[in-house]
Amino acid sequence: MLKLFGLTGGIGSGKSTIAAMIREQGIPVIDADAVAREVVLPGQPALAEIAAAWPEVIAADGTLDRKRLAEIVFADKAAQARLEAITHPRIRARIAEQAARLAEAGHALAFLEAPLLVESGVHRELDGLLVVAASEATQVARVMARDRGSRESVLLRLAAQLPLADKIRVADHVLENDGSLAEARARLAEILRALTSTT
Repeated sequence: MLKLFGLTGGIGSGKSTIAAMIREQGIPVIDADAVAREVVLPGQPALAEIAAAWPEVIAADGTLDRKRLAEIVFADKAAQARLEAITHPRIRARIAEQAARLAEAGHALAFLEAPLLVESGVHRELDGLLVVAASEATQVARVMARDRGSRESVLLRLAAQLPLADKIRVADHVLENDGSLAEARARLAEILRALTSTT
């Protein structure tokens, strides 16, 4: 019986780094962002529906112009809802297929990595939730270094997200990730021991 745990955090909290560490332990991680990109590839039904709704977001080579689509849906709640109605059921179905394949392969534990697990309410459908947390100062420093953006632009992005405290409130496990990689690895090992002892 596969247990599927959520893995989430705020920008710059180190979620992707922790996901890589989990994979190093031989535990599968389903990447929700990668699945979201797969369902809108050329030839997929979702892309045909998006093209019918917003022809201007299809590039000359037939692929989705994600930047153009983002500009439309972020400015229009109705458009965002329409896009979610097209993509979300397909993303969920594909994640369920991947989880079923992992269960068939004999895995007892896997993670679903997604930035909006709590915002979407999907965390309630999982077997638990691991939140990767970091102080605002650490988040800002990491995102500035990664994206070469200004402090102000990073703070705006943080302000637009669900506060990390709200994610921590519904977490089964919290990995404080302000320190070194070695410290993060040690804390993760503790959490994985706790999870594998109950799977």
